[in-house]
Amino acid sequence: MKVSIITSCYNRVGTIRDTIESVLNQDYPDIEYIIIDGASTDGSLSVINEYEKKLTKIVSEPDQGMYEALNKGLRFVSGEVVGLVHSDDMLYDTHIISAIVEEFEKTNADMVYGNGLFVDSKNTSKVIRNWTGGNYYRWKVKIGWLPLHPTCYIKKAVYAEVGDYDEKYKIAADTDFLFRALYGHRLIVHYLNRYIVRMRMGGISTDKAKRKAMWKEDIAIYSSYHFPGTFMKICKMMWKIPQFISAKFIGEKPFLIY
Repeated sequence: MKVSIITSCYNRVGTIRDTIESVLNQDYPDIEYIIIDGASTDGSLSVINEYEKKLTKIVSEPDQGMYEALNKGLRFVSGEVVGLVHSDDMLYDTHIISAIVEEFEKTNADMVYGNGLFVDSKNTSKVIRNWTGGNYYRWKVKIGWLPLHPTCYIKKAVYAEVGDYDEKYKIAADTDFLFRALYGHRLIVHYLNRYIVRMRMGGISTDKAKRKAMWKEDIAIYSSYHFPGTFMKICKMMWKIPQFISAKFIGEKPFLIY
């Protein structure tokens, strides 16, 4: 089973190397790795090009943001399963793609998701938020729960069925896509109880300056599917509270090699 991984990047010279190496160091042998750069001006592309021989595809051209870049990347994938590793993020350990593939093969799932850690942007061993997915139940989607997007590995056929990321949403198009996929389609979804990714605090969804816009987009998304937008957004926020509390009991969690 080939796994296609897409990284979108724009001006992330300080973090993109960690992202790339976390993918290239995986022990799973059949990975296609595609990087879509939005014409970075800070040296990110120079770092990316250092790995040119190990990457399947590099595209660097102006775009209108992350979701256009992801949609562009989806045009190039040839794998059966697609995963996203953003340019501030790192796969948790060298075996995680192997574990994800094993879960797909055991369950015949359309989507596999797991756990994720939000970490300090400077000290990636310091956990700020501990996102533990828990078992999938479709009813949870109706009260604001969604899997953590960067932990979701999804069959290419699902993208063909559900459609692209809606680029009119600049911050929360992943919310729209996941809600559309999970509420609008009867997918086989399985939870893998393992950490899949470390996400540096400070990306689009964790930047305080962007939270107000994200709040508005989330409400608009839920309302577009005839759900009470504000109620759903409040429910979504409530799901997050235990994640911050449990993070305090973790403190620092260095990278684990299984």
